[in-house]
Amino acid sequence: MLLLSCRNLVAAADLEYLLRSTKAGRGATIRRNHDIGIVLSGGGVRGVAHIGVLRALHEHGIHPGKVAGTSAGAIIGALYAAGYDHAEMLEFFLKKNPLHLSKVTLTKPGIIDTDKVRADFEDYFPDDSFESLGCELRVLVTDLTRGEPAIFDSGPLIQAVLASACYPVMFTPIEIGGRLYADGGIVSNFPAELLEGRCRVLIGAHASELRQVEAGDLGNAWSVLRRALEVGVFSTSKAKYGLCDAVVRPSSLARFGIFETKHFPEIEAVGYEAALAKMDEIQRILSEKIPPPSSGG
Repeated sequence: MLLLSCRNLVAAADLEYLLRSTKAGRGATIRRNHDIGIVLSGGGVRGVAHIGVLRALHEHGIHPGKVAGTSAGAIIGALYAAGYDHAEMLEFFLKKNPLHLSKVTLTKPGIIDTDKVRADFEDYFPDDSFESLGCELRVLVTDLTRGEPAIFDSGPLIQAVLASACYPVMFTPIEIGGRLYADGGIVSNFPAELLEGRCRVLIGAHASELRQVEAGDLGNAWSVLRRALEVGVFSTSKAKYGLCDAVVRPSSLARFGIFETKHFPEIEAVGYEAALAKMDEIQRILSEKIPPPSSGG
């Protein structure tokens, strides 16, 4: 069967990580296949759909060994790379609310003080380093001082992930090495380029589909500005779909606001169903690009 074949591919990969969780209750061993990469887009709370995508892949024996993410995708990518399963990743978002009033600031350039969010991440990443993760993770951020993208894939983990998710105005930028960094989605909301040429199969998960609007929805300056930004971000992301072998695009996510925190389980389920709908294609691609090892001597 194709499903069994894909599982054999994972077990037989030349390059793989054996990820053994040290957190209480996470004792399972997961094989990560370095021939398979996954890119996780930004999207605010819609990014929780990535958890559903990873759940569907896991259920079909597909465990990417290379991850690239920006904004919400960077957070979920870090949780995945640290060995948390889909239930634990969803629990993170249900229990840790970065938009709580206790984290509001009146003296910094943003509504939420990102420094006050750090403690939430320290509970989940006690080692605070890329090197402690169970698979390769590349995080894209925006260098506000130089006006260019920056990639973090080694050294301290938490500050890089937080910086990648610092949505302008909502969260304060993070200073690293004398420079200010903010949301990676400013420059690349779908950073497929970070894994280009680094794996044999690249799966994309895009949680920022363009919502449908009518002319009557654009009746004021704010709505026009918002639409212009959405179109720009989406167009840039769509242009990079071709770097992936398959892209999971949960189109119904557009009905959720990017800061709505009441629908996490529903958003995760949307991502799960979208990935299942794409699974036959993903399995076919894996079988074609990562053939099982020869049984001969």
